[in-house]
Amino acid sequence: MIKKAETADIARHIVEILEDHKGEDIHLLDVSEQVDFTDFFVIVTATSDRMIQSLADAVQDQIRDEYKLHSKIQGVSGGGWTLIDMGDIVVHIFAPERRDFYDLESLWKEAKTILRVQ
Repeated sequence: MIKKAETADIARHIVEILEDHKGEDIHLLDVSEQVDFTDFFVIVTATSDRMIQSLADAVQDQIRDEYKLHSKIQGVSGGGWTLIDMGDIVVHIFAPERRDFYDLESLWKEAKTILRVQ
């Protein structure tokens, strides 16, 4: 089991990966006080289906290579929302209209915002 401080560092690294690959409006939320199934949500917008897939691949590949963490992907880029479940970190990659519709930031407004990159 990874300590929360280490998990926070990995989540911040995910934000960097997303930023490097042109993800937009990236939010890192600490949801550990609200839920018991994960500690962090990373939420990002991608401008196309191809970009959703590219961001998901980059995160999955780099985190697996650097931290030996394996993940599961749910959803497909053509659906406008892909979720990467890494256990203590969940990454949500949205098309703009899906992000507006689900509005996770409002749903989890009690969560602490760790980082926001616009």
